[in-house]
Amino acid sequence: MLDYFLIAFLILAGISLIIVEIIFVPGTTIVGILGFLVGVYGVYRSYELYGVDTGHIVLTVSMAVGLAAVILSFKSGAWNKFSNKSVMKTPVNEGLTSALEVGQEGKCISSLKPVGKAEFDNKEYEVSSLGPFVLENTVVKIIKLERNKIIVEPIN
Repeated sequence: MLDYFLIAFLILAGISLIIVEIIFVPGTTIVGILGFLVGVYGVYRSYELYGVDTGHIVLTVSMAVGLAAVILSFKSGAWNKFSNKSVMKTPVNEGLTSALEVGQEGKCISSLKPVGKAEFDNKEYEVSSLGPFVLENTVVKIIKLERNKIIVEPIN
């Protein structure tokens, strides 16, 4: 009786891993190959323990269940809850740098490693430093504005 549960578990685990590969981690193939091997081992065990006739039945049912699971999971839209559909259409700081000018001073809100956040005129911006690590709460000065990139340096 335990063998039935082991075979069923192996086959269902294999199908689940294949679905995870298709839906969540496409392109890695490791999870899909692992799922395929686990499922094949479950079918192999059914052939080994119960003979050819039962093995053929388990193989057929496993393939049908696997195919049905993949098709139903796509048709039902259940995976849409897990997918990220939002798209960022504008770059960081788009149109926000027009109020800034070279030489303007502000304060780091976070450490710059070399990218972080700084505040200028009570507004928060993403900034970059050209040099070393800059600690939080350090006063910085804008040394260059490139499109939407703000480059700062610490004031000593």
